Amino acid sequence: MRTANLYLAGIGSHLPPLFPAERAVAEGLYDEEARVASGMRSAAVSASTPAPQMAIEAARTALAGSGHGPDDIGVLLHSYTHHQGPDGWSAVHYILHNTIDRPVPAMEVRQGCLGMLASLDVAANRLIAHPTHEAALITTGDNYSTPGVDRWRASSLFVLADAGCAVVLSRRSGFAELLSLDSLSDSSMEILHRAGEELFPPGVTRGRGLNFAERAEKVREQWAAGQAPPIKNFGDRVSEIAERVLKQAGLTIDQVAKVCHVGFSRPALEAMFLLPLDVPEEKTVWDYVNTIGHTGAADLFLALEHEWRTGGVRPGDHVLLIGASTGMEAGAAVVRITEAAPEPNVAGSSTAEPAAAGPSAAESE
Repeated sequence: MRTANLYLAGIGSHLPPLFPAERAVAEGLYDEEARVASGMRSAAVSASTPAPQMAIEAARTALAGSGHGPDDIGVLLHSYTHHQGPDGWSAVHYILHNTIDRPVPAMEVRQGCLGMLASLDVAANRLIAHPTHEAALITTGDNYSTPGVDRWRASSLFVLADAGCAVVLSRRSGFAELLSLDSLSDSSMEILHRAGEELFPPGVTRGRGLNFAERAEKVREQWAAGQAPPIKNFGDRVSEIAERVLKQAGLTIDQVAKVCHVGFSRPALEAMFLLPLDVPEEKTVWDYVNTIGHTGAADLFLALEHEWRTGGVRPGDHVLLIGASTGMEAGAAVVRITEAAPEPNVAGSSTAEPAAAGPSAAESE
């Protein structure tokens, strides 16, 4: 979708302390072979901060820098990939109450690791359809320090990390103009994250934890036995969606200054994103994401905020944001930086927890 006159007016994050990968190995939480192969240096780990609270802190920062007041916000959209609090409770309304506190629609966008990008899509369409709405607030937050999750071994593709992030989408102005965004699905790949597990009763109600690695091994066994269809190369879907949004924005990949991608381990990142896109190393955000890990839906926007606040991108630069979710689905957006970041002591910058690293998920179980 080609967009016009829509801007990212504010952005904020709540990033917990970084837990060194070498320390995780020393404490028996992570395998040394996996650490070396992954290229991961650390992961953001919060011992106990609720995921919605991290989203609230990020939202307050984004709002403070957006130039918008509560009365300008026409909708709040919240996404997440892990449990938020009491079963049956509405995290998004808790976030609404603790941010703008207005009777506007507050909705969850359950799109996995593409949740924030999907929320941006929904928000853009809502602002276009409701010209009286000046802006939309988009949030995400996840904390994997819960029983049933081993952040270091849950998947061979990534190390799970904790964070909150938020952006304000505006029809007035902002630090980046949204030029295009889109997504596409390949539902034949949904088996990769189901792998024969019973659908009812859901595993979480029976005490089963989150373990993508276990399901991936099950799929490999099914392939070997001829019980599962061959899976296409997901990198082809990534390449297709990137080409589509770049064409909508009137650009080529060569005209992109930075690619804000997911926080996967290096082998998976290369296979699914960097090689299909043919992105030179200097345009990636690898040196940032390999310190953070995979935060679910926040990855792309954490990287965008980091590049903008540190001067990695400047006015006139184009940035490609690209990610994926289970299902599987690939999504991307193109923005053009319009303003330099303010000095850290002038506007709210990323918030973080105290410097001492909290325990890992395995320690908290």
